[in-house]
Amino acid sequence: MFAQSELRQVWAPVNHDCCSEYLQQHTSEDSERPNVSTLDVSVQIQEGFDHLVSEQWLRRIAQDALAVGPAGTEDGASVVIADDEVVRDLNRRHRGLDENTDVLSFSFAHGGGYHGDRPPWPEPNEEIDFVLPPGQHACLGEVIISYPQAERQATCSGHSIEMELAILLVHGVLHLLGYGHEDPEEEAVMKRAEARVLAQVLGKS
Repeated sequence: MFAQSELRQVWAPVNHDCCSEYLQQHTSEDSERPNVSTLDVSVQIQEGFDHLVSEQWLRRIAQDALAVGPAGTEDGASVVIADDEVVRDLNRRHRGLDENTDVLSFSFAHGGGYHGDRPPWPEPNEEIDFVLPPGQHACLGEVIISYPQAERQATCSGHSIEMELAILLVHGVLHLLGYGHEDPEEEAVMKRAEARVLAQVLGKS
């Protein structure tokens, strides 16, 4: 399920202290909605959670987030809903942090930070270049969300699990597109994009 994800990554646990407040303040901004995306999005839901969330709903949110990307792009993405164990293992192996987290974005274009004492396994190989079959578009990467962690955070934030999953998924997809929050200016740009996509998603619900 995560074969290609072993290569390169960028990660992004969401800052929930400011996310809900920012969304309330900015959902009316950027009233021009992104064009509806038909980009290819694959969705995998781990057994046990498949009856709790809709593949079609997740796909639509990811497509709306991908529509924020450069005009004319045809790259898709993959979305995975998993349990704490899977996400924690990926967090340990690829970030060097043996702890639960809410969302991990594994990009095939952007490198990510590693915080462990030992080198990541497998070690990134910059020379690997996948050759795609004719007519098949590239995949930007994978967004992997822990459903149990999302559920806990939804309870703490006082909103629905659907809202929490939407926040995490949009945040993760924007990282695949190259958005970041390493400095205040980058963070402000990413928040505006998140608010725009979430306003569109919520407007369709």
